[in-house]
Amino acid sequence: MAAMASLHLLATLLLILGYGRSLIAHIIDEASHQTTHSSNNMIIPNHTYRPSFHFLPSKNWMNGPMRYKGMYHLFYQHNPKAAVWDTAIEWGHSISKDLVNWFPLQPALTPNQPYDIKGCWSGSITILPNQKPFILYTGIDHNNHQTQNLAIPKNLSDPLLREWVKLPNNPLMKPTLGNKINVTSFRDPTTAWLGHDGFWRVIVGSQENEKGIAILYKSKDFLHWIKAKHPLNSAKKSGMWECPDFYPVSTKGKIGIETSVDGPQVRHVLKVSLYDTSHDYYLIGTYDTTKDVFVPDEKGFDKDELYLVQRYDYGKFYASKTFYDGAKKRRVLWGWINESSVQQDDEKKAWSGIQAIPRTVWLDESGKQLIQWPIAEIEKLRGHHVKLHSKVLKPGTLLQVSGVTAAQADVEISFQVSKLENAQELNPSWKLDPQILCSQKAKGGFGLLVLASKGMQEYTSVFFMIFKTNKKYVVVMCSDQSRSSLNHKNDLTTYGAFVNNVDPAHEELSLRILIDQSVVESFGGKGKACITSRVYPTLAINDKAHLHAFNNGTLHVKITRLSAWSMKKAKVN
Repeated sequence: MAAMASLHLLATLLLILGYGRSLIAHIIDEASHQTTHSSNNMIIPNHTYRPSFHFLPSKNWMNGPMRYKGMYHLFYQHNPKAAVWDTAIEWGHSISKDLVNWFPLQPALTPNQPYDIKGCWSGSITILPNQKPFILYTGIDHNNHQTQNLAIPKNLSDPLLREWVKLPNNPLMKPTLGNKINVTSFRDPTTAWLGHDGFWRVIVGSQENEKGIAILYKSKDFLHWIKAKHPLNSAKKSGMWECPDFYPVSTKGKIGIETSVDGPQVRHVLKVSLYDTSHDYYLIGTYDTTKDVFVPDEKGFDKDELYLVQRYDYGKFYASKTFYDGAKKRRVLWGWINESSVQQDDEKKAWSGIQAIPRTVWLDESGKQLIQWPIAEIEKLRGHHVKLHSKVLKPGTLLQVSGVTAAQADVEISFQVSKLENAQELNPSWKLDPQILCSQKAKGGFGLLVLASKGMQEYTSVFFMIFKTNKKYVVVMCSDQSRSSLNHKNDLTTYGAFVNNVDPAHEELSLRILIDQSVVESFGGKGKACITSRVYPTLAINDKAHLHAFNNGTLHVKITRLSAWSMKKAKVN
């Protein structure tokens, strides 16, 4: 009876959201099958830390997003058997009309062919002319060899795209003795782009000894792929390049660009997920369409100087993927947030890994970095609002922000800093790694304490530090997890990022934080620096969590504006 009541409630919600009745019938059918299946599962998940408005599956461990016929589709890596990684990895599938509320469908791809029997790993979706979406994905065969394969919708008239068919001539790209590709390091094909010569192009991540490689393939018909003579890009000492992404950005404003667009007002971004560091790094540069080579403005992904290479996010954020949202003319970034807890605790929770809030991405006016900002749709979840104007925080001040659900909130704050002549000197001998500056050199800062317990035994601090050097100022943003939990088995790392192209002497410093039970996503300098933390307090949970503004530094700081909203729960799977 409870299950049927839940399905009736789901149908009502879908009508409110504007779904058609025939579409609702399909969704309810899927949900009823899942309800029946899950009722036989005796595991009772621990929901203490389960986020309320971030995407994750209903249970267990958690590829390619797209918009098709007015609906967003998210395909994601999912282990249906356990809350940890396994060889049973399949492509989960959920749909949404707003990128906030998600409804689960049957898996899109499951391991059932010789070339993917040990897992359907990451890949991408390309929408070909006439609105035909094609999936390119990595399959793992019984020898653990990695190959690239194609799947197409069984029925293009189905707006849900529930069923996908693998092509009989798979695999389309595979390691052979002739092409000298590492058979166990050949994965994660990107969204394809169409060149001026009429050939489709796609890159696949790989490595050769310590050399990371973006292998380029070309095809006239999307079925027969030929390895190009040269890679799109490579770096000698960077290790395996996972989940590469390659896309254009406009030099004129925030508008997003479809993946095949090129021209004089277009730059390109190459992003790779480095296996050795578990971080995502990106380079901005020029795509030479004649030579099919990407030439970055700055140095490449050499591991000896990685701290100089820009990242989307300086916390827990990996295996990211962008897609072009043609309806709103924007490029949207998805990223995977892994756990800070130990595997045994993940198994007790019965779920592991979530998706970050989708972010709109565009090129900064300087042309030297990307700006990221949570999609506007997330603001629909804002509830009760509290605000504060013109409050001075003297050194040593701690100010409680009351009236919001501090465990589930959206907070925006802006600071104005005075007496910058008292800022800490940046010692030339320090290695200019922001994480080191935050964890070892910090003497104080100003910002927010989130998920704080009443007695301050637990809290996560997100704050700015300002250093002076050569009559200039360097702004560092930190996310300190060292006191986030009394459970010291958790990862309690302190993260740091430079907030580039910001002058605190002439402009305010802004900070936005999305807090969701065990997730803290922070955006500094209007999206110029991003840090995602995963924290598991034992005391500061639910209504026992508190929010504070603070100033532990030596500078006088003025809060020019503070707005905080309690966040409603999203309907997620």
